[in-house]
Amino acid sequence: MAAALTEHALRHGLLKPGGPGLGADRVGEGLTAVVSVRLDRPEYDGSTRGRLGGATVSDGVEQGVREHLGSWPDRHPERAAAVIGRITRDTDLDES
Repeated sequence: MAAALTEHALRHGLLKPGGPGLGADRVGEGLTAVVSVRLDRPEYDGSTRGRLGGATVSDGVEQGVREHLGSWPDRHPERAAAVIGRITRDTDLDES
């Protein structure tokens, strides 16, 4: 999501070329997502097996996010500008 918003912001003059991007930590702040995945043979990470893992899951979720959320800024330019403005405003406040 951070890469999609940064690219959108650069294309529309909301960020200066050569400057820092929006950053995943800033973009992800306050966001929550629920992803449902069904696998025939699930793999788990960690000793408690409390976290679903494996390359199949990671690759599939990453591709889905890129395909569906990556186009969101172009479909909703006014909202994207507002989100980018909030992120850059908060970043400017943290740096001063």
